[in-house]
Amino acid sequence: MPNDVNKAAVTPSPENLEDFVNFIKNSPAPFKIRVKVSANSKKNSIEFQKDYIKLKISKPALEGKANKEIISFLSDILNLPKNNIKIVNGEKSSLKMLLFIPKTLQ
Repeated sequence: MPNDVNKAAVTPSPENLEDFVNFIKNSPAPFKIRVKVSANSKKNSIEFQKDYIKLKISKPALEGKANKEIISFLSDILNLPKNNIKIVNGEKSSLKMLLFIPKTLQ
C-alpha cells in the first residue's frame, strides 16, 4: 500500500457511476469519498448526491455485516479489489469516509 494513503484528498462525489469508474481508473493517487449508508434495504444500490454517495445495502448493520457488504458491493461494481477499498472513518455510523486505492497503485 502506498505511503501517501494517509494524505489522500477528499474527493467531491462523482455525478454518476460512469464518472466514478473513470475517476478510479485514471486517478494517480488514493482518494477519499464521503458515503451515507442505509443498511437493511431491499437491495444494494448506489446514488450520487452533491456532497456524498448514498449506498443502500441489503445486509443489517450488525457485527460488521453491512460494512463487509459495502466493500463487496463497491468492489464488484467498480471492478476494484476489495483490498483497495477501506473504511477509514465511521465504521459504526451511517456516515462514513471510504478510501479508494486505484489498481495502478498496488
